[in-house]
Parts: sequence; structure tokens; C-alpha cells
Amino acid sequence: MSRIIQRPIEIPVDGRQSETALLVARGTARLLLSHGFSCVQELPLNSGRRADLVALDAGGEIWIVEVKSSIADFRADQKWQDYRLHCDRLFFATAATVPAEIFPEDAGLIVADAYGATVLREAPHHRLAAATRKSMMLCFARAAALRLQALADPNGPYGDFT
Repeated sequence: MSRIIQRPIEIPVDGRQSETALLVARGTARLLLSHGFSCVQELPLNSGRRADLVALDAGGEIWIVEVKSSIADFRADQKWQDYRLHCDRLFFATAATVPAEIFPEDAGLIVADAYGATVLREAPHHRLAAATRKSMMLCFARAAALRLQALADPNGPYGDFT
């Protein structure tokens, strides 16, 4: 009988996020998991944007979380407003060192560190149209599957698909 040797999986980092942003994203993903959501990070959307975290629950609810690691990061990037078209709820996630008052009241707010997170403000619900939900679910599923394939076959032809 052959033995299966398991090795730890190392997920590649794409290098665009600061260390703080990576830790906030990790803690936020843990919070979302505790609420029944699965997450895909850096998900390309049909609009051409790339969402920091897209979360999907068993009922098909879709949340997008935009990670902001500093005041400068928030001020430099206003494309987050486009994300509302792709989710049922929109949140910001940030570190405890970033002042909460800079974030808009019409989005949820999460404060996170590397180990967990807390929802400071719930996001308003704006239900997606059925066609948009289906499109987002397919995008989510394909990205997650391709990323798993790429981990199992690191030298495969996955390129920008992941």
C-alpha cells in the first residue's frame, strides 16, 4: 500500500497588497466564514474591476468587501462605488488604526486584524437582479475552481485565469 504524503499548500501572493491589507483580508475572511460565507480574494468582475473579497453564502447571497489599509489607500481609490452593482451588500474592512469616520455611512464597516474581525456597521441590503447574481456566482465558482487546479498543478497553463 502506498502512503500519501501531504505537504502544506502555499498560496502565491500577487504583490499588490500591503502587509496590513493582507492581514485585514485574512481576518475578514475568517469572520465571513463564521457567518457561513466562502470567500474568493481578488476576484475579477465583468465590469473590469477586481474586488478585494467576494463572499458567497449557501443561499446565494453575495457580499463584496473592499479592504482599505490606510487613509491614503481609501482616498486614492474611489472605484469601490462600482462594486455595488455586483453584490447584495457592500462592506469596507480596515485595521483598527484607520479612523472609522472616513468610511461612507451607506456601506458596512468591518475592523480586522490577522486573526479575526468585527462588524462595526451592517451594510444596507440591495438585492441583485437574478441575471447579475447568476453571472457573479459563475464568476466566483470558475475562479475558485481554477485556483484549486493551479494549486494542484502549479506548472499548468492557468496564467491570468486565476
